[in-house]
Amino acid sequence: MVQQLISGATPSDAEALALAGLTDTAALVAAAGSLRDLGHRDVVTYSRKVFIPLTKLCRDVCHYCTFARTPRHIPQPYMSVDQVLEICEKGARAGCQEALFTLGEKPELRYRVAREALDELGFQSTLDYVGFVAGQVLRETGLLPHINAGCMTAEEIAMLRPVSASMGIMLESASSRLCEKGMPHYGSPDKQPDVRLQTIELAGAAQVPFTTGILIGIGETRLERIESLLALRRLHQRYGHLQEIIVQNFRAKPETLMAGAPEPDLDDLLWTLAVARLIFGPDMNIQAPPNLSPGVLPQLLAAGINDWGGVSPLTPDHVNPEAPWPHLDQLAAETASAGKFLDQRLTLYPSYVTDSARWVDPQVQPQVLRLADSEGFAKRDTWSPGQQQPIPALEHKLLNYRSGMNQVSAGLKEIIARCEAGDHLQETDVERLFQVRGNEFSYLIQEADRFRRQTNGDQVSYIVNRNINYTNVCYFKCQFCAFSKGRLSENLRGKPYDISAEEIARRCREAWDRGASEVCMQGGIHPDYSGETYLEILETVKTAAPGLHIHAFSPLEVWQGASTLGIPVQEFLQRLKAAGLNTLPGTAAEILHDEVRAHLCPDKLNTAQWLSVMAAAHETGFRTTATIMFGHIDRPAHWAAHLLAIRELQQRSGGFTEFVPLPYVAQEAPMYLKGKSRHGPSFREAILMHAVPRLVFHGLIDNIQTSWVKMGLEGVLACLQAGANDLGGTLMNESITRAAGASFGQEWPPARMEEVIRSIGRVPRMRTTLYADADRKQREAAFRAVDLLDVENNSAMKSQRSKRLANLVQTG
Repeated sequence: MVQQLISGATPSDAEALALAGLTDTAALVAAAGSLRDLGHRDVVTYSRKVFIPLTKLCRDVCHYCTFARTPRHIPQPYMSVDQVLEICEKGARAGCQEALFTLGEKPELRYRVAREALDELGFQSTLDYVGFVAGQVLRETGLLPHINAGCMTAEEIAMLRPVSASMGIMLESASSRLCEKGMPHYGSPDKQPDVRLQTIELAGAAQVPFTTGILIGIGETRLERIESLLALRRLHQRYGHLQEIIVQNFRAKPETLMAGAPEPDLDDLLWTLAVARLIFGPDMNIQAPPNLSPGVLPQLLAAGINDWGGVSPLTPDHVNPEAPWPHLDQLAAETASAGKFLDQRLTLYPSYVTDSARWVDPQVQPQVLRLADSEGFAKRDTWSPGQQQPIPALEHKLLNYRSGMNQVSAGLKEIIARCEAGDHLQETDVERLFQVRGNEFSYLIQEADRFRRQTNGDQVSYIVNRNINYTNVCYFKCQFCAFSKGRLSENLRGKPYDISAEEIARRCREAWDRGASEVCMQGGIHPDYSGETYLEILETVKTAAPGLHIHAFSPLEVWQGASTLGIPVQEFLQRLKAAGLNTLPGTAAEILHDEVRAHLCPDKLNTAQWLSVMAAAHETGFRTTATIMFGHIDRPAHWAAHLLAIRELQQRSGGFTEFVPLPYVAQEAPMYLKGKSRHGPSFREAILMHAVPRLVFHGLIDNIQTSWVKMGLEGVLACLQAGANDLGGTLMNESITRAAGASFGQEWPPARMEEVIRSIGRVPRMRTTLYADADRKQREAAFRAVDLLDVENNSAMKSQRSKRLANLVQTG
């Protein structure tokens, strides 16, 4: 039977109960470990938390508990709000993201001092006070409250849901026998199994992510343990809300009625952990507290767990004060010794984060999104695109770690081998590449760098160019954009502008004189712009600086231009080509997945339309770039679809010259300010978005560009060692990223580019748009360039400014 369960099949109740008769712990452990790997691979999680013992008064009298105290043994009935906030603020500075509220059950029903304290505080019940304090923690510190408040009614759960990310109650045991006289739960009305199971069911009905589990070694039988697990499984099958099952081993404590009771031995704990995994299957999160089993953590991992629970760098375990938390470095090392990687989660587990619209109250969602990465794990670092910040310590270590082949799964190696061979890839294959962590992350980065050496050698290219964003007036309402200005965006950075033809011409002439070979031009979709506007812009540039390569107009601008003229896209592209357009930027792609676009940019081109414009451009003879803007509401599955859509088109047309990852800069983005997006990608994700395309596009798109505007110096250096080979343009002016809140400068001159490239032993190469070597005269001009003159962003008028020069006299 055990062998049948390894496949992930859910055992029936009868099959689960039969496990009570199996005594071969080693066989159960082996099966449970395989099952855990099927659902969680090599990742083991923990939550970085602070422990808030809001009150240690309790109406119950569990015979093994030292948490609950009587009034004369505590300095105050309840912690004050200021005391709680002080702990949480220290925790936030220490990188904690969870505030665990633990308290005794309804002490006001037993103690007058509790009733009087609540009355003085202005609350009718302990749970009312919990709700108030949790709300303060959420708003003032940003930590996510997890509330262990004991048995609750539906109304109490509804009251706490808007101020907490998750809740929990340990079932401990479904055996009412343990409540009989002489047993550990005698005299504790809240430990009646049916009462606790009712709370767990009410939480499921309220769609609250819930934590529960069993306590072993308090007099229950193995059969009763399984019956308890099955009771929990039935509720989870109905509501899907149990995000973890904790198996906690009893520890005898002095000065309790069970001080002399025997503790479960290691074999008993391993047996129970393995059985819990077999009953709940590969996907459930099975947890064992690490501080209760020091010295044997690798054995616990072998038995099928995938989570260590909350661990605090700041506060003790008030329930088990005799058992200090392991240091996080020690916990990571012991996890690694078992062949696993320790990563951080939120109080919510990843699957509940990625489905937060269902599981998280709207008042809590913004903070959950701010703290999460694309898979729903904790965004461990504070790194943010466009900001001057060092590489996070863990990623710095992993980027420099040389991962061995034996530390990487066969499945990952097989996918990378297919990338190298140019074989067909499924979306799940590419999604798997984005999911690597720990040693697998290091290995994938090494492989991407190897692919880069094969394709590009040690050369790193860049181009001297100028960005011209001719207007920030736009009638589209993209939720990520802080650049465009319309009637509803006056509160965003800057004023609406629409620059004149004369200013476009001046900037182009200045760029040419400063050694530029390219002008890159894009803008908002001004309601007065038509296809003729874009043709006029080309005419103006060609008149002002005929030697400049014109790299201009996003697919959205091309689509809109063709629409305003009432002609097919391909015909408009032909007109643009005849007017002097050389290449097109593959912007406005954002995420090529309509599930994301429906929220991100609902009035923009859909995926098929964007791809059709690019295909038409390639058919017309244009080369284009391709981009991705990531780190907002997207997930690895969306990234995989995006890359494969680009790959498929490139296999047909061969028209893409480079791929450009653009990390989402959130600071001023409307959807972030509304609490509707994450705070940009994590540093790990930003590096992977350079490494994975290098693998996926191998033999198809040779150039992977990294944006110094968004990645910063240290980020650029990391990307150059993770598959990137190009630094993009010197820019001269950069508006869009800065409007979103980036703090980097507007120009990296050639001397700076080459200094950065040489600092890692690479060879700099100034290039053209199509990756030929730059003209010698332009290179010389670039290195002797004088300072830029101030730009003039002419204020937008009621109608657009003309983009045709009054005096069409060609210079040069």
